[in-house]
Amino acid sequence: MRLSLRHSLLVVVGLAAGACQNSTAPGNLPPGTLNPPQNLAYQLDPSGDPNRPAGILLAWDDVLSSDLASYRIYSRGSTGSGYLLRGETTSNTFHDNGVPHLQYYVTAVDVGGGESVGSNVITVDERLQLPAPDTLGSISLNRAIHLGWADNAAQSTRFKWYRVYSASYNLDTGLCGTDWVLEGTTVSNEFLATLLTNGTPRCFGASAISTEGYESLWSPLRQDTPRPDARNVVIFARQVSGSQSGFRFWNDLNGDGLVQNNELGRIVSGTSAAADFSVERDANDSLFFLPRRTGTLLALYDSLPVADLTSIDLAPDPSVSRSPVLDYSTTGATALPGLGYVFETPGPGGAVLYGAVRPTHVGDRFLILEWSFQTDPGNPELRKGRKP
Repeated sequence: MRLSLRHSLLVVVGLAAGACQNSTAPGNLPPGTLNPPQNLAYQLDPSGDPNRPAGILLAWDDVLSSDLASYRIYSRGSTGSGYLLRGETTSNTFHDNGVPHLQYYVTAVDVGGGESVGSNVITVDERLQLPAPDTLGSISLNRAIHLGWADNAAQSTRFKWYRVYSASYNLDTGLCGTDWVLEGTTVSNEFLATLLTNGTPRCFGASAISTEGYESLWSPLRQDTPRPDARNVVIFARQVSGSQSGFRFWNDLNGDGLVQNNELGRIVSGTSAAADFSVERDANDSLFFLPRRTGTLLALYDSLPVADLTSIDLAPDPSVSRSPVLDYSTTGATALPGLGYVFETPGPGGAVLYGAVRPTHVGDRFLILEWSFQTDPGNPELRKGRKP
């Protein structure tokens, strides 16, 4: 059952030694020579538990006077209790660590010890929380997991960003561990969790943060396991990460003319002359494939999506014209999920080699694709084994 933040704030916590109670309300304090601070506002520190923020940061407009000595911060845990002196500072900000109180206000103290009336009162109200992301999905990658969730929280004008968490996962019990850590934050409704250990299951969750720092409940939890898989390769747009924006189907690193595993499917710089193609981003944030290496040509396999990479069984015959949209050329092609793209690349001794890619996800910063490559020079067969 969900706990109420308001109920948890009924307990007075963490008062410094020597704190005194001020039973008068703002506006009835002994007058000083200064005007009260204006525009008191706050921002919560998310903790992962939407009902227990890690702290609160208060900020207000500076009182511009040479008589200003300090500011005093008052708070209370419930509307039925008196205000307590929470702290004193010479700054126009104050950080209160731990679960915040329910209400706060600030006064200005002059050099003679006089105290102004109180500022406006701010109330920490959990009803300002955003809705949790409705869904959470994932794609297994090599030492990484791609996460994507419903963007419903971002429909609010008070949306700030998402927080992504992960923990261990026990396949035997089907339960997430208690060792939750923050993977990162993002304003997008997708996230790439990297530097993971292949074969080790992880559990993931995402929450939405408002401009005031309120954290939503978590999305549905999702477990996934990173694994070595050439069918899920992440390539960034060159404008985002140039060193990870190029792809080479095969590079004969030792010059022996034989294909080794470490020579296949290599991520290279998008500006490298050795890249078969790079991933580019246009002015509309759309990603597209661009042939790079001299002699490399690109053709769209079909104008309709293919069910799987194995559906691209034969590279189109370059001597047979199909249409300007589908024919081989050095022109780039927009990357769309599910479409098949075939590359004709220069091989040893003037032969040609064929490779194919099929994007499974296309964002505005990177895409995920699966690829195949025929190592037999001149052979257009792109699937494992021969057609019957």
